[in-house]
Amino acid sequence: MSKQGFLISSESVTEGHPDKVADQISDGVLDAILTDDPMGRVACETLVTTGLVMVAGEISTSTYVDIPRLAREIVKEIGYTRAKYGFDGDTCAVLTAIDEQSGDIAQGVNKALEIREGDMDEADINKVGAGDQGMMVGFASNETEEFMPMPIALSHRLSRRLAFVRKQGIIPYLRPDGKTQVTLEYHDNKAVRADTIVVSAQHHPDVDPKQIRADIVEHVIDPVVPREFMEDHPRILVNPTGRFVKGGPMADTGLTGRKIILDTYGGWVSHGGGAFSGKDPTKVDRSAAYMARYAAKTIVAAGLADRCQIQVAYAIGVAHPVSVMVETYGEGKISDEKLTRLVREHFDFRPAAIIRDLDLRKPQYRRIASYGHMGRIDLEPMPAWERTDRAEVLRKAAETI
Repeated sequence: MSKQGFLISSESVTEGHPDKVADQISDGVLDAILTDDPMGRVACETLVTTGLVMVAGEISTSTYVDIPRLAREIVKEIGYTRAKYGFDGDTCAVLTAIDEQSGDIAQGVNKALEIREGDMDEADINKVGAGDQGMMVGFASNETEEFMPMPIALSHRLSRRLAFVRKQGIIPYLRPDGKTQVTLEYHDNKAVRADTIVVSAQHHPDVDPKQIRADIVEHVIDPVVPREFMEDHPRILVNPTGRFVKGGPMADTGLTGRKIILDTYGGWVSHGGGAFSGKDPTKVDRSAAYMARYAAKTIVAAGLADRCQIQVAYAIGVAHPVSVMVETYGEGKISDEKLTRLVREHFDFRPAAIIRDLDLRKPQYRRIASYGHMGRIDLEPMPAWERTDRAEVLRKAAETI
């Protein structure tokens, strides 16, 4: 990325946004299955609209989940508890359409091509093949404590704060839906000031827009955005349409997997295109993206680069990735070729190894279905792909390569 001055934006949404309602239901189903059946295969998609939740997908499991009851509980926990919000967990209809995983896919996941061709022992723990083809991207930057790009880090902090002030009654007239967006100016790859901050917050119809703006600035923006970014008085837009009463699934249909950029790095780097929510960890769209983040963050934490992007790609039914690439934008302490070699030596990207190393067969996914899957140091316990436990080993290995 150019070292000249530029503006870059990233957005986030609250858990009440319709797309995130859908993501949370899909991941809630996944968590419920993994609780009793860690080997369950799940590809769960959700649609939410006025008065309706539709859950569909392919699920193979030995357990039973009461999906309608689970969906209603999640909707109510998010905050849609009153019919006047246009959507609530007690009165909405819940429809399901669930089939088993395709046998054609299952045979490649159960037994990787390497085993079928005799290149891997049948007893190898890594006999699982990738659940799909595709490319995944991991990224890390040392500009924030989350090792994330500053625009997406601030956008998520604003969205979490927006939900917090609603739930704590600090701004009592807010409702669950909300969006944030931050535009920062960079010089020499360093954020120097906020250019524009946008907060759209669903609210009670009788509140004056001026009161909403004043409260959002005081209780949401000021506690989150660093003071030095505010010195040049950035443009602040609060509910720029003038009114945000009708929100949530009543205003917009929500779908699982429609917020993949804010789930990752806010558009700062490339994206493989695969969504995460509702997918068990044999789906490399999810698990390999987490491992790529883990490896990229380790490289940056080890001091081998200020920024690092890793791309990995798979063929369906094949355990080993078809490619792994490290990119440090010409600023790495050693060459990208050597870093790629280190990543291949110290991180096993076969699906079963990722599942083992990152402990992905336990229920943990609904909690990251909102406010991003990466950089979640706000959670306890922190997701395994946010650890930096291999940084010192990698740094020492780089000295000898």
